[in-house]
Amino acid sequence: MTRTMTSIPRLLASAALMALMATGAQAFDTKARAAFVVDMTTGTVLLNKNADEALPPASMSKLMTLYIAFEAIRDGRLTLEERLPVSQHAMSYGGSTMFLNTQDRVAVSDLLRGVIVLSGNDACAVLAEALSPDGTEQGFARLMTQRAQQLGMTSSSFKNASGWPAAGHVMSMRDLTLLATHIIKDFPEFYPIFSERKFEFDGRAPSNVTNRNPLLSLNIGADGLKTGHTQEAGYGLVGSAKNDERRVIFAITGLDSSADRAEQSEAIVNWAFRQFAEQTIVKQGQPITQAELWLGAEEAVDLVSEKDITLLLPTMTAGGVQAEVVYTGPIEAPVRKGQRLAELIIQPEGLPETRVPLVAAKDVDAGGFVDRMMTVSAVLLKRFATQPAPAEAQEAS
Repeated sequence: MTRTMTSIPRLLASAALMALMATGAQAFDTKARAAFVVDMTTGTVLLNKNADEALPPASMSKLMTLYIAFEAIRDGRLTLEERLPVSQHAMSYGGSTMFLNTQDRVAVSDLLRGVIVLSGNDACAVLAEALSPDGTEQGFARLMTQRAQQLGMTSSSFKNASGWPAAGHVMSMRDLTLLATHIIKDFPEFYPIFSERKFEFDGRAPSNVTNRNPLLSLNIGADGLKTGHTQEAGYGLVGSAKNDERRVIFAITGLDSSADRAEQSEAIVNWAFRQFAEQTIVKQGQPITQAELWLGAEEAVDLVSEKDITLLLPTMTAGGVQAEVVYTGPIEAPVRKGQRLAELIIQPEGLPETRVPLVAAKDVDAGGFVDRMMTVSAVLLKRFATQPAPAEAQEAS
């Protein structure tokens, strides 16, 4: 296995490989007990603090109820115009509610807004009972857990549809950002609801008509998704913001107050957009290095990328990006243009590594008889020259 340490200029002016002195972005020091920040556009993880710890998610787990409801609407098992009954169980919820009662039949479109904007526990229960395999909220919670596992959310387990405190009702911050990503990608037709700042349902709850997401009014590109708070969980937020073509998604929890939640959330968004930027560090077809050839018409071939390589990098990175080219060599000729020969491993400081296949820039045929004999002779001479001299035989006494 041949390994070649190299560096890639951060702003490409030539194919020359420069020495690197890289400076990573300053890590964000959050007060949150757990946090996960990901650049959705590139998939780059920007911050991981206890992101896989299973914690009480409070109302942030309502996102799972919404995801299943969105699926049901998309599949035709539920319609926005359909009116659902309110059970005694749903009406019995306290906390944040739509103030529903058993005389109501509520349109699904209103229930969705009741969950997203008003964080209605009763609205969650109504949707849950309508979609549950056995007609109960507990049955729906089991469905939530099963569907979460199918989506790759390995640290999530649900006991109810709303995030009401219950033993074993947990999610990780990584799972919440994954769920948010699925909502944004899978249901773009519903996602605009998450940026609605007010919903007045039937004039019943004048004290609960405003979206609690503190970022929506700040003009920083925020457009979702869900706050959460219980005494056990503390204050949390699953948030997302878009700046030009970049989108950032994050989840935080365990803060002491709504003021801390607002402050930390805004700081995370600003940090993610200001401290990182997309950079094209390799152009398609630009030589990165050479691979040594064996018995070829030429001794080496240029290695290039099949496409532009664009990465999210700290804005303060100086000079270039450290990288390593790995291949098994020397490579026996012939090789053909576009043939995959090596792998470029790029490791920006403080960020996950990226692996990119490298291919031959051109055809190189096998050498002729004379070339091959000269190569073999050169190898044999080199081996002979490097062999240690034999020890002199000792004379017999």
